[in-house]
Amino acid sequence: MGMSNAQRLAKVILNSFDAFFGDFQNVTLGAQSRFEKADWQLVHKAMSHRLEMYKKKVRDVAALADDIAGGHAQDRELWRDAKDEYCQLVAEHSNIEIAQTFFNSVYCFVFNHERIGDLNASVVAPDSLPASVFEDVIYTEYPAIADLAVNVRSILVDTRFNIPFEDFERDVARIVSLIDKLLTPRIEQGQQVKSQVLNSLFYRNKAAYLVGRIVVDNGEMLPFVFPILNNEQGAVYVDTVLFSADDVSKLFSFTRSYFMVDASVPSQYVSFLKTIMPQKEWFELYSAIGFGKHAKTEFYRTAVANTVKTNDQYIIAPGIKGMVMLVFTLPSFDYVYKVIKDRFTPPKDMTREQVKGKYKLVKRWDRAGRMAETQEFNNLAFDLRRFSDELMAELKKEVGSLLEVRGNALIFKHVYVERRMTPLNLYLKNATDEQIHNVMDEYGNAIKQLAAANIFPGDMLLKNFGVTRHGRVVFYDYDEICPLVDCNFRKIPAPMNEEQEMAGQPWYDVAPADVFPEEFRLFFSGNRRAREVFDKLHPDLYLETFWQGLQQQIKQGKFGDVFPYRRRYRFSRPATLASKSTADS
Repeated sequence: MGMSNAQRLAKVILNSFDAFFGDFQNVTLGAQSRFEKADWQLVHKAMSHRLEMYKKKVRDVAALADDIAGGHAQDRELWRDAKDEYCQLVAEHSNIEIAQTFFNSVYCFVFNHERIGDLNASVVAPDSLPASVFEDVIYTEYPAIADLAVNVRSILVDTRFNIPFEDFERDVARIVSLIDKLLTPRIEQGQQVKSQVLNSLFYRNKAAYLVGRIVVDNGEMLPFVFPILNNEQGAVYVDTVLFSADDVSKLFSFTRSYFMVDASVPSQYVSFLKTIMPQKEWFELYSAIGFGKHAKTEFYRTAVANTVKTNDQYIIAPGIKGMVMLVFTLPSFDYVYKVIKDRFTPPKDMTREQVKGKYKLVKRWDRAGRMAETQEFNNLAFDLRRFSDELMAELKKEVGSLLEVRGNALIFKHVYVERRMTPLNLYLKNATDEQIHNVMDEYGNAIKQLAAANIFPGDMLLKNFGVTRHGRVVFYDYDEICPLVDCNFRKIPAPMNEEQEMAGQPWYDVAPADVFPEEFRLFFSGNRRAREVFDKLHPDLYLETFWQGLQQQIKQGKFGDVFPYRRRYRFSRPATLASKSTADS
């Protein structure tokens, strides 16, 4: 018997998913070679290429759908049957949850994200993963022995780099010294400890990260990470050891770009990571290892679950209203919803498509730990009953063209979702002197680290930056960002006469790409305390020469080194070997 249209459609979609996953893995498997060669430009190209692979594969299979379906690709009943067939095909697939998301993506592409429900797509999570998912051991276990150095040597040898360690025994001794302080109290209490290290390293930008956990016989699990760097002279070295939950959490932050890690069954790696970072949501961990589309699916399920178990009302997000975005939130949920306005407040002069382009740019760029990740949704439905009359009036006024009401459903045709943070300008209002010092140093470092990643924020007003629960300052308003190399940094010309000096408008020509760093002081208008602290900590940001110097480095192919841990954590190295890399302050 021949196959039905639904069976053919289901099989083609699954074949396309498997092809995508194979291509994704192939790019990922090249990460070690790129790291060993210190080919940082290729690292960035590979990351950009991998980000585009999913969309391309979805578009390709969607284009075939009509032929496969015998000219009936718009028949939703056919898709219901195809979904049932697909669910049977993937029932024992080791990556069932990501495969289901792929089917959803194709369906959404064909129907332009309209009327998405579990009848036609896999909106509800699978009840369980196949037993085969748990058969593979993804980590190597190192049993407890008296000599900790023996275990550390084994762990480093098992990284299997094709280039040597700069000073193997030095690194072993330093690691032992730090971990010994952590384990000695437990060992003295008679507890048994063992180490479990993931078999694949996590590659991102200029670093490789060895991720593991220490398991104590009382059930306690302690995370540890060895950041490994390339000295760009043919050898690698361990830069530090991270073993606090907060430090490891920052490594996997929503402000960082994605890791490349050889995980043939991503759910296994996510489950391991969840044991050492239980506060992280599942979607955050899937996103961290490069499965952004499935992270989006997991986020949606998390948001729905939160809505079901709470009854609070949506509100306008705290802070100064934006000129481009209307932002609202649910107080019980740690995320905000951002909708592009129908009309922008002057002097903003751009289109909705231009704003979308900026957000796409951020998605593809190295976020340097200083830009919040966003999830983009089309036709996202909310419970209309959770919106007050006042909020609805505001929504109709500002984003009316993007709203649709169907019964008790309020549908936003386009919306971004982003982690909620405390706006920097609000944080400063009640900050102590110490907090002001710390947060303004963070603010300056955020600007510098974005610049090192070839990103100029454009509008650097305090309200466009947020403060995370870790006290980090993060940029989240993207409508004016651009590549740093596209800017023309200038010094304001000295006035030639009194008339020019007293003029209310510039007496000199200003081109669209011109930027005058001296004017950055205006971003602190109304907050003298913050400005005084910033002036002492980051006066170089007011100099056009600082920015021009960064541009030259970027044009020469020199990528700034920004690592997700404090400078003071780093092991010291001989001056002849020390690189110019910098970590978070």
